[in-house]
Amino acid sequence: MKFPTHHLAVRGNDLNAAPGRPCGAARLPMLALAAAMLCATGAVHAQSAATGDSAMVKLIRGLIETGALKKDVGEALLAQAQTEAMAAAQQARQVAAAAPAAGPKLEPGDVRVPYISASVRDQIRDEVKGEIMAQAKSEGWAAPNETPEWTKRIRIEGDMRVRGESRFYSGRNTDSLIDWRSLNAGSAYDINKNSNPIQLPPLLNAQQDRANQMRVRARLGVIADVSESVQAGVRLATGSDDSPVSTTQTLGGGMSKKNIWLDQAWITYRFNDMVSVTGGRMGNPFYSTDMLFSSDLNLDGVAAKFSKPLANTDISLFGTLGIIPLEYSSDNNPSRSQSKMSSQTKWLLGAQVGADWKLNPENKLRGALAYYDFKNIEGRVSSSCQLYAGADGCDTDWSRPAFMQKGNTLMLLRNIALDPSGPASTPMPQYVGLASKFQLLDINARWDTRVAGGYGLRLDGNYIRNLAYDQAEMFRRANGNIVNNFNGSGGTTVTEFQSGANAYMLQATFGRPDMSVRGDWNVLAGYKRIEPDALPDGYNDSTFHQGGTNARGYYLGANYMVDKNTYVGGRWFATRSVYGPPVSIDTLQLELNTRF
Repeated sequence: MKFPTHHLAVRGNDLNAAPGRPCGAARLPMLALAAAMLCATGAVHAQSAATGDSAMVKLIRGLIETGALKKDVGEALLAQAQTEAMAAAQQARQVAAAAPAAGPKLEPGDVRVPYISASVRDQIRDEVKGEIMAQAKSEGWAAPNETPEWTKRIRIEGDMRVRGESRFYSGRNTDSLIDWRSLNAGSAYDINKNSNPIQLPPLLNAQQDRANQMRVRARLGVIADVSESVQAGVRLATGSDDSPVSTTQTLGGGMSKKNIWLDQAWITYRFNDMVSVTGGRMGNPFYSTDMLFSSDLNLDGVAAKFSKPLANTDISLFGTLGIIPLEYSSDNNPSRSQSKMSSQTKWLLGAQVGADWKLNPENKLRGALAYYDFKNIEGRVSSSCQLYAGADGCDTDWSRPAFMQKGNTLMLLRNIALDPSGPASTPMPQYVGLASKFQLLDINARWDTRVAGGYGLRLDGNYIRNLAYDQAEMFRRANGNIVNNFNGSGGTTVTEFQSGANAYMLQATFGRPDMSVRGDWNVLAGYKRIEPDALPDGYNDSTFHQGGTNARGYYLGANYMVDKNTYVGGRWFATRSVYGPPVSIDTLQLELNTRF
């Protein structure tokens, strides 16, 4: 390629290129890149080797320092550049001495070089840069410390916890606390004493202490920023079983390997800074406490979130709508019948609105009002069910809860027909379902302030009311076959029945509620009271009273950051039942937590 040129006199000592190498372009790829950069700026002036480093030498050293050039390669180029600079300077002096006296008068040490216009210099720069970058990408030496672009859009996060837990039971506790979850998970329990005179239903331990049980929790997630609008995440977690309310894994078990579960899998589309929609298995999108939803609980379904700061105020509004499928009935039920039952779905429909208000630098308020409608989760009494004749289950077996802890009022589900050949000895294998409907009003409030010389104080309050609670309707739905939450007198009528629709929690945290750096600490104290049918017992904290409802008591805790993102903590829970047979449980937890 030919370029239009003019001649310009410059000092021969400043040239770092041999004749025939425009603008100091080197034979090696990195020197060629350096030469192109010099051409782009039009710079042809540099100090000689006698007075200091040339521009080429400085450029190579800069590339080494930034990591764009490996040290061993750079040192070889430095040696070559310095040698060529000295040779070029000597040659320039010889050319100047032999040159005819034409054109501008040359000073000693000057030499004539072509003048290249700015447009031509840009063209040379682009061509050289393109060639060099193509070679750099193919050989991987242009930026050895640079990572591929897609890796910058993916981040890994996780946490681990090691816990020692001890549970202490009162000697006055009942010894007949039925494990309804296990009863529903089995092949049903025969309640007819004539056909099952000895066997008891599965029972929970309520009297024997469990000291120093070692447990661990590990969660590892990957979050990808697919684009400016789309984000996706996957998280794995430990867990002793498929419980939705705990990812804690009990150690021991003969040193057997531990289970890993799919804890989250979601995609979020952000329409703008105010509105986003998430679908899949996601973290709890609602602002709530663990009195209703365990901190380990993830929800399946779709949730839309809204947030907007109000102009010229210190108030921000937020809201959430959620459609959560809780359970699908089996498509193949009854399994040994040509006539299948219709499909059934249990839902949670949730709506919440709230606001954050920054009163001043030391006082912040947050409040939220939510409504949760748990649809189709109440038990249903079946039609007449002829199990004695070989019927494969009953037509409302699907209505038993997929997961439960303890506390809710329960009812028998099966309307079992008697065997005409022996009515009194007809087996009566039963499942149980929830007697109450659940439509919850949930009110949350939080106040962050500073007291006692600048220490943080956080006050949290939560009140829940089951608006669908109706004692008379529960007995009608169950045909009188309510099986728990009586006063212990032996009666099973409405007059002996004890339950309630209210739950509340108060908690105070002193110190730094949201710890972040070494030396941060906090202490907390709280109280909860959860009546049996205030909320579904399957989704709340699994530690307080060992999970569920029909529980009241206090708890104390303390946490201290021993290092960045690492803290030690302890909790003490003292709880007892609200109604029914006495059940008192004290729980101690000591743990080490870290996150990354």
